[in-house]
Amino acid sequence: MSAEGLEAARTKMADAGVQPQAIEVFTHYYHQLEEGVTGLIAEDSIEPLTDPPMLSDVEVSPEQAAEALGATAIIKLNGGLGTSMGMERAKSLLPVRGDRTFLDLIVEQVLTARETYGARLPLLFMDSFRTHDDTLAALAGYDDLPVEGLGLDFQQNQEPKLLVDGLTPVEWPADPSLEWCPPGHGDLYTTLEGSGVLDRLLELGYRYASVSNSDNLGAAPDATIAGWFAATGAPYAAEVCRRTPADRKGGHLAVRKSDGQLILRDTAQTAPDEMHFFTDEHRHPFFHCNNLWFDLAAVSKVLKERNAVLGLPLIKNVKNVDPSDSSSPEVVQIESAMGAAIEVFPGATAIGVGRERFLPVKTTNDLMLLRSDVYDVTPEGRLERTVDPAPLVDLDSRHYKTISRFDAHFPADVPSLREAQSLTVKGDWTFEADVRVVGAATLEDEGSASTVPSGTVLGG
Repeated sequence: MSAEGLEAARTKMADAGVQPQAIEVFTHYYHQLEEGVTGLIAEDSIEPLTDPPMLSDVEVSPEQAAEALGATAIIKLNGGLGTSMGMERAKSLLPVRGDRTFLDLIVEQVLTARETYGARLPLLFMDSFRTHDDTLAALAGYDDLPVEGLGLDFQQNQEPKLLVDGLTPVEWPADPSLEWCPPGHGDLYTTLEGSGVLDRLLELGYRYASVSNSDNLGAAPDATIAGWFAATGAPYAAEVCRRTPADRKGGHLAVRKSDGQLILRDTAQTAPDEMHFFTDEHRHPFFHCNNLWFDLAAVSKVLKERNAVLGLPLIKNVKNVDPSDSSSPEVVQIESAMGAAIEVFPGATAIGVGRERFLPVKTTNDLMLLRSDVYDVTPEGRLERTVDPAPLVDLDSRHYKTISRFDAHFPADVPSLREAQSLTVKGDWTFEADVRVVGAATLEDEGSASTVPSGTVLGG
């Protein structure tokens, strides 16, 4: 760790045209790395959030809802490549139903909301340097999507990966693009300001932003939430869902004892000997959906006051410079979470929403559920669950982890899961057409490639 390492990183960023605001944020976190900041949040320093207002109890008039949505911009985080599923382009380009991708369904949701409420409702994607080109190419066919005065995306910043030993920028001539990484989705605020998009939205008369991940099709434009948020007068709000045992690893909101401020705590901010508190869904009954609402003017004011450095908690992510090569050098990726900004805004709040607002796809297990008859896709691009609760899917990661292998094992379509409680697949099974799962079903490892014949009913 040295001044030379920081200066080399700053120079590399400047030479690559990285926004000056992002360089200052990187410098802030670099100094924290030097100081050994852990970002840990002790259990005895917080109180659980147990009683947020619930969307099901909210009463907003149609006029209030339409007015608030009309002042809202929809922002989708779209920097992820889906590398954990073997993808090399934006995960949002994955087909969900037939040829319709996440992007297609998001566009349908926004266009429908515009028509329903008479709202301008711009749709903006925060892309990374790896997803920008593919995303804009996929959106090119939607002539009616852009809103006057705005583009369809703004590009997330990039920063150098740092060698664990010495915190100097890594050099990787075999693929120089791997020397860079995105700074986590906490970069949203820095990029909004540095790109000029934040000021442009304010100039055009927008007041609020609704932000969510592009792989979460549950986070469709919602006029009721918009109306509720506008009525609160709060600068910032987060959507939370009630936890189940399956959500124990998800970050959660808590109340800081020292000042009563809402904060976000994630797994990386929890000491190993306190993980039993973190994963207790009864002690911390709500998890953070990563669906956010904020007042654009309030965010602009704080960014200008702090010279673009919000001071979000540091997330130190140690990986290999080449994620596909475990023998490549270990590097530090400096990251932050956009949801952590809740602690920056006094008066920030939260709202409890139904599970239909949280449908992320992180694994092929999740994708299988969305592609199955457990969900119907409405003409408005929304996903409606046909059964409650959704069945549990557990596919053998040795054979189904990547999209290419997953698709190869379901050449016709995924099986019907509407009558299923669970499906566990162990081993290498290829499913023919018209397979149906009833109740709890398990396929054991046969030791070689096997087939589920057409028309089979599993379980029951």
